[in-house]
Amino acid sequence: MDPIGEDGADGETLRHLRDRHVGRLLLRAHRAFSARAVAKLRERGYGGLTLAHIALLPHLDADGTRVTALAERAGMTKQGMGQLVIELERQGYVARAPDPTDRRATLARFTATGRRLLHDAVNVTREMETEYANVLGEQRLEALRKTLGTLIEYDHQRGSPIETDRI
Repeated sequence: MDPIGEDGADGETLRHLRDRHVGRLLLRAHRAFSARAVAKLRERGYGGLTLAHIALLPHLDADGTRVTALAERAGMTKQGMGQLVIELERQGYVARAPDPTDRRATLARFTATGRRLLHDAVNVTREMETEYANVLGEQRLEALRKTLGTLIEYDHQRGSPIETDRI
């Protein structure tokens, strides 16, 4: 049975249905986690970072990544990703260079400052996971990790268009 019905649902019912579905909850949890991570990184002196900048970090390989691959991994346009890379380059976190295997392509690589940012971001993530463990308990946090891993694997096996192993 369709909970909304042919005539639609009243505004309150529709809002409740939208706010409680798993996709929305995952999105809200991700955004809250990322916003707190940005705030913690700013406290450590990374003042120019935004949520968009933080979203790029997990997609950038240690030895460099083509800007086009970054865009694909992040689900962005090449132009949008190019702008993010330029912004991070201006802040000293990444450097752009021609790809040695294809001079038409551009690689983005972490600079020494970018590697420090990455190190601090890992530490921030650990701090936040400790906070989550304090709220949920270690067993529930581990169960959450396993559950999310199961969902990611399920989507991967079904041919998800997103590179779930790169996120």
